[in-house]
Amino acid sequence: MVVAAMKDEGILAMLAVQFAILSLLAVGGANALVPELHRQAVDIRGWMSDRQFADMFAIAQVTPGPNVILVTLIGFHVAGLAGALVATAAMCGPTCVVAYFIGTIWERFKDAPWRSAIQAGLVPVSVGLLATGAILLARVADHNWIAFAVTAATAAIAFRSGLSPLWMFGIGGLLGLVGVI
Repeated sequence: MVVAAMKDEGILAMLAVQFAILSLLAVGGANALVPELHRQAVDIRGWMSDRQFADMFAIAQVTPGPNVILVTLIGFHVAGLAGALVATAAMCGPTCVVAYFIGTIWERFKDAPWRSAIQAGLVPVSVGLLATGAILLARVADHNWIAFAVTAATAAIAFRSGLSPLWMFGIGGLLGLVGVI
C-alpha cells in the first residue's frame, strides 16, 4: 500500500514537472504541443499507444472547452482524477502567471516597432507547430487508404470552404461507425 502511494506520488510529480515545462513552450496554444505531448506520452514514457493518443486528441477536440483538455485526458489516463487535476494545473498555472506579467509589459510597449516584429515572427512558428501536430496525428490515425482519403478530403474542405469542422467530424464518425474506416 505504501509502495503504491509512493509510486502515485512519483507519477503525479512527473506529470506536474513535465506539463509545467511544456506549458511554457505552448506558443500558439496547447495544440502546438501535440507532437511533444505525443513524444512524451507514447514514445518516451509509454503511458499509452498511438491509437489511444489519437483517440484522446479527438475527444479533446469535440468536447466543449479549451484544447488543453488533451492534457487533462492524458493525466487522467496515467493517474486517474488526481493525475487529471495535476496535469491541468501544471499546464495552466505557469502559463497564466507568465501571461499576466508579460501581458502587462506587452501592453506598455504597444507602439514599439520591436513588438510588431516579435508578433510577426511568432505567427509562422505557431503555424508550423500546429501543422506538425496535424501531420503527426494524421500519421497515427490513417491506418488504411480510406482513412487517408478522409483526412485529405477533410483538410481540403476545411482549407477551401467555410464549412464547420463539426460536419466533418460527424461524417468521419459515421464512416467509423459503419466500419468503413
